[in-house]
Amino acid sequence: MKVDGNLSANWQEIPEDIRGLEELGYDGVATAELAHDPFFPLLLAAEHSKNIELHTGIAVAFARSPMNLANMAHDLNAYSKGRFTLGLGSQIRAHITKRFSMPFSDAPARQMRELVQAMRAIWANWYEGEPLRYEGEYYSHTLMTPAFTPEDTEYGPPKVMLAAVGPVMTQVSGEVADGIILHTFTNEKYIREVTLPAIDKGLAKSGRTRDDFKIMYSPFIISGNDEETFEASKKAAKNRISFYGSTPAYKNVLGVHGWGDLQPELNAMSKQGKWEEMGELITDEMLNTFGIMGEPDIIVPELKKRYGDFIARTDGSFAFVDAETRAKMVMDLRA
Repeated sequence: MKVDGNLSANWQEIPEDIRGLEELGYDGVATAELAHDPFFPLLLAAEHSKNIELHTGIAVAFARSPMNLANMAHDLNAYSKGRFTLGLGSQIRAHITKRFSMPFSDAPARQMRELVQAMRAIWANWYEGEPLRYEGEYYSHTLMTPAFTPEDTEYGPPKVMLAAVGPVMTQVSGEVADGIILHTFTNEKYIREVTLPAIDKGLAKSGRTRDDFKIMYSPFIISGNDEETFEASKKAAKNRISFYGSTPAYKNVLGVHGWGDLQPELNAMSKQGKWEEMGELITDEMLNTFGIMGEPDIIVPELKKRYGDFIARTDGSFAFVDAETRAKMVMDLRA
C-alpha cells in the first residue's frame, strides 16, 4: 500500500518539510481544510518536491462551485506534472450554511454526484474539446470561451476521491470518483458490512470494478515510545472519537457494534460543551475497534492484518516515534 504524510501547518516550514517526507520514502502528502486553505500549501509543496504525490484530504466541496474546483485542481495537477489528486468531502449542513454561508441540499449525495459530473464536463471541454453543455439540478455550466480555457493540458485531468461515511455517499463515490477517502471514524466491521458493498454497488453502475478504484483509510493510532506519549495519544483519540460520535449522521457506525445509544448521549453533552467528559465515555474496547492501540512495533503488522486486503493507501505520519523508526515503519507498510 502507499503511505502518506502530512504537511506542517506552518507554511514557512513546508519547503523543508516536503523534502524531508520525500527523503523518508513517503508516497504522498495530504492537506486538510481545517484552520487553513487546503490548496495553497500543496502549491508550495509541489514547487519543492519532485515525485511525491499531492492531495487534498479533504477540501470542502460545497463551499465552492464545480468551476472553482476544476480550475484549482487543474492548476495544481499541471504545475506538479500530474501528481495532484482532488479529495473532496461534503461537510455537514451547519458548517456549509453557518461557516461558509453556502446552500446545503436535502440530498447531499445527489448534489455531490452532480458536482463531480459537472467538473468532469468542464475538464472534457478543456482536455478533449467537448462542448460544455452541463445542465443539472444543482449546477449549470454552458459557457466556455478560449480566453478561459487552460492550454497546459499535457497531464490531463486530476483524479478525484470522495470522502464518505454513509452508504449513499459511499455508493456515489463508486459511481463517479476514482477512489474513496474513508473517515477515520469508521472500523473494520462497518467497512466490510456497509462500506465495501456500497462501493461495489456504485462501481457496478459505472461499469467498473475495484481494480479501477482506490480506497484510502487511516485508522486512529494509539501508541508511543513511553507512557507519557502513549497516554497523550490515548486521550487525544478518545476526545476525537467522542466528537465524531456525537454527529447524528455517524450513529450507524456505532450501531454496528451495539453502541448506537451512545450517539444521542454524546450529542447532548456536546451541546452543553462537555468536551472533556465526552471523551471519558470512550472505552478501551472502542479504542481498539476504531483504532490500533499498542506498542509501536505492533502497529504496522496489525494495520496490514485488518485492512491490507482492501486499502490502497494510508496515513503514516507516526509522530510518536523518531525519524529512523518512522522510516522503517513506512518501508514495512509499503512492502
